[in-house]
This record gives sequence, C-alpha cells and structure tokens, in this order.
Amino acid sequence: MPQKKQQTRPLADALRPQSLDEVIGQGHVLGESGSLTRIIKAGHVPSLIFWGPPGCGKTTIARLLASQTNCYFDTVSAVTSGAADLRKIFTEAKERLILGQRTLLMVDEIHRFNRAQQDLFLPYVEDGTVILVGATTENPSFEVNSALLSRCKVIVLKRLDDAALLQIMERAEIFKQKTLPLDEEGRLALCYMADGDGRYLLNLCEELFALAKGEVLREKGKGKENANSSPFSLSSFPLSLSELSELLQKRMPVYDKHQDSHYNLISALHKSLRGSDVDAALYWFARMLAGGEDPLYISRRLVRFAVEDIGMADPNALIQANAAKEAYDFLGSPEGELAIAQSVIYLATAPKSNAAYKAYNESVRDAKINGSLMPPKHILNAPTKLMKQEGYGDGYMYDHNLESGFSGQNYFPDDMPRKQYYNPVERGFERDIIKRLKYWEKLRGL
Repeated sequence: MPQKKQQTRPLADALRPQSLDEVIGQGHVLGESGSLTRIIKAGHVPSLIFWGPPGCGKTTIARLLASQTNCYFDTVSAVTSGAADLRKIFTEAKERLILGQRTLLMVDEIHRFNRAQQDLFLPYVEDGTVILVGATTENPSFEVNSALLSRCKVIVLKRLDDAALLQIMERAEIFKQKTLPLDEEGRLALCYMADGDGRYLLNLCEELFALAKGEVLREKGKGKENANSSPFSLSSFPLSLSELSELLQKRMPVYDKHQDSHYNLISALHKSLRGSDVDAALYWFARMLAGGEDPLYISRRLVRFAVEDIGMADPNALIQANAAKEAYDFLGSPEGELAIAQSVIYLATAPKSNAAYKAYNESVRDAKINGSLMPPKHILNAPTKLMKQEGYGDGYMYDHNLESGFSGQNYFPDDMPRKQYYNPVERGFERDIIKRLKYWEKLRGL
C-alpha cells in the first residue's frame, strides 16, 4: 500500500531532497564554506531572503533548514494570502514560542506583498517570533522594502546548470528504475527545455516515462485499435530531437518584460555592443525576442546606444539605428526583426566613442552651475538702435570673410573661462575631428 501511494505522487514531490546534502546545484551556499552551512554550524538562523529563479530549490532548502534547526515549518504564499492570514500565523507562532519551539515561516513570492503587508513582519522578525524565509524571483533590492530587508540576510541561489539538471535526471531514472527514452543529444535538449528549472525538468521526465509506458502497453497488444493513431512506437525510442519537440511543448524562456530579467537582458545587450562582441549582442537580442520583448523597445535602446557609445566615431550609426526602426515599422514581424538584427551587427562592429556623451553631460553641469551668464556682446544681434548703442555686435568677425574660414573669437561668456568639453578619441571618424580641433587651437594661439 505505501508503495502504491508513493507511485501516485508527482515525481517532483517524490524526489524532493530529504537532507541539505541531497540538494543539487547550490554548492556555493551549501558546500563546506557556504553561507548557509556556516549559519547552521553557528546554531543561530537569522531571517533570510532566498533570491533565485524558479525551480532552483528555494522552498526545499527552507523546509530542510527548519528540520535541521528543529523549527516548526509553516508556509504561506503572498499570491493567495493577506493580512488576516499573517496575523493568524503570528499568533500561532507566539504560542509555540511559549512552549519552547521556534517557527520558520516560508513566504513564497514575498515580493507580491505590498509595502504595508511587508511591514506586518517587522515586529515579529524583530522579537524572534518567527524566522522569516522569504522566497523571490525578483531583485529584493527593488521588491522588498528596506526596513524588512535590513533585518534579513539575502542568499542568492543559482539557476541550475546542465550538469545539475542531468544529475536530477539520473535520480529520476533510479527512482523509477527506468531509463528515459532519450539519447545524449535528447537529454541535453530536455535540459534546454527545462531552462534551469529542476521542478519543470522532473515534470518533463514524468511525461516521457508515461509515454514510454503507454508505448510498451501498445506493443503488448493493448489498445491495438488505436495504435495507428500515434506517430511513435517502441521502435522509435530513443526519440529524435524533432519527435521530442513534437511531444513536449518547450516553454518560453524565463523572462518578464516588466521585471528584473527585462533589465538584466537589455543591460547584457548594451554592454555586449559596447564591448564590440557582435555574436554575444546577437544572442542577447535573440533572447529578448524569444521572451516576447517588443522589438520597438529594443530599437529605441539601439538608437540610444548609437548616440551614447558610438557618437561621432561613426555618425552613420545613428542613421542605421533609426533606419532599422523605420524598416521594422514598415515590415512588421517577423521580417522586420532582421532589420534590427542588421542594426545590432552594425553597432557592435562600429568604432566606439563616448566623447560626445561626456561632453554633453559636462556642459549641462556647467550650465547649471554658472547660472544666467550673458553671451559676449560681439556675438549678439543688434536689431534696434538701443542695442547697437549698448555695443551689441561690435567687433564680431564673420568667419567666412577670413581666408582660413576661422576667426578664433571667444564665444563663451566674458566671466567664464574657456572650457574643453569635447575630447574625441583616436577611433573612426573622430580621428579626422582631432586634426581639425588641433588646427583651430593653433589658429587661436592656445
């Protein structure tokens, strides 16, 4: 009977680690010198925030941490619970504390609680009524209020890599006493589909085990009347990549257009472009598209990049970025994405300079500091008699009348020393600009 009950449990639940030693993929916090290991050895568990992607083991580790420290384990989800639920939990935790048992409260999706709800935890965390373990997939710096965050230690959990996922797959096969109907290429493809999520991987494995079992029954003659309705048979195992893709719907990569991953990926794209790594830039561009990002948002960021990180080193970069945006507007998806990809390639391979960006920022700073200084009178127009009497326009030299086409007059306010904001670099078109600036400096006699 117990064996039958165990077999009906979801595979992800049946394979949940029973000790911290069994947790896979989080050695940086659970290894010999890991932060959680040190906390357990010290015998004092503070309130914690577990920050990590879905399926990396946040809930499992919290449950085992409670068991390891002889705490009562309670759990609540910020998605389905409110203030009344929390107050009831705190009351029960106080009663346990009087009897000598502490409560470890696991709050799933803690970032979903608003500021007022998060504030409810403060006195109970402060006086030790509960040891809070908040789990979040979002950056706690932005999603957990500062008062609560200051009372917790943040533990960063990592996305499970392929080695960890393959290890989980092997555990599933040992537990089921069966081999998944996959070759090595198929196993790696299944890891890719799981996208770092151990729980999702086990759900995929469960589907494949069920499929293999169904095919064996058909081969034994059960359900022969429906055998022709399936494109797969026992002889087709191990499954090819195309068959695996047909059987298992690959979910979208973990990406939220309005949350942390949105900013992480656009930052990765921007910095890859700045580092002139065209292949990495194309990868992050493709990742954002695969996650459902608006191509026009990416286009706007590329236009910004063209003026901020390329500037006058290649003035055509801005034209190319704008042209890609116009092409996408005209063509739409999916053809328009190719125009944006071409822009990504152009920007990544263009010479880089932030001289214009820095010059602009420095000039804005001085404009704010120096207030309302008047331009020198010789560069002011004098449309009225009074203005002429005041000296407006006196001594102005019309540059085109000079043989060099350059007068070298002062155009800064009289009470402000001359500044040099723009310092071009020896790259791209700015090489030519440097020559001009040096020539004009010579004519000024600087």
